[in-house]
Amino acid sequence: IGIIPDVRKAVSVDLKEPNNLLYLVGKTSSELGGSQYYRMKGFVGRTVPKVKMRQAVLTMSTITQAVDSRLIKSCHDLSEGGLAVAAAEMAFSGSYGIELFLKKVPRSKNAERNDCILFSESNSRFLVEVSEKQREDFEALMKNIDCAVIGKTQRDTRFLVNGVDGRVVVDTGIDELRQAWRSLLEG
Repeated sequence: IGIIPDVRKAVSVDLKEPNNLLYLVGKTSSELGGSQYYRMKGFVGRTVPKVKMRQAVLTMSTITQAVDSRLIKSCHDLSEGGLAVAAAEMAFSGSYGIELFLKKVPRSKNAERNDCILFSESNSRFLVEVSEKQREDFEALMKNIDCAVIGKTQRDTRFLVNGVDGRVVVDTGIDELRQAWRSLLEG
């Protein structure tokens, strides 16, 4: 929950155009305890997300500044389902493809596995779309925040994820992702 100072500047989750940069803002840790991913696998886990209050406040206020400055085209929090779900929802909402590189994700030393990076529910993280023209301004604003370019939007409708070792770990279409998402709502 947050306050949007000027609702006319609100940013939606749908990707806006191809060839934009995708940034992960915030730090990913191995925090899968209580996650949707663990639930699907039949686990509970002990590593539930912990709020790092000072960093959370700084991240939220900086994201708000970026939105107010119109540096962000689209934005999605990384909560339930983590990076994988947020990226999928952004892609099929905007009907643009995505290519992600997990080795570029800002993360703690304990978050080295592909599944951990994709499904961690560490809090105070966002996936944001920024145009190449806004790159310098956005990065200057984010200088005190864990933040990195982890991918790009694509004109095609592929959803590609390259693992920490550089090999493709997910290659599917956004229509398949949309259908899988809808099937959860229907049943």
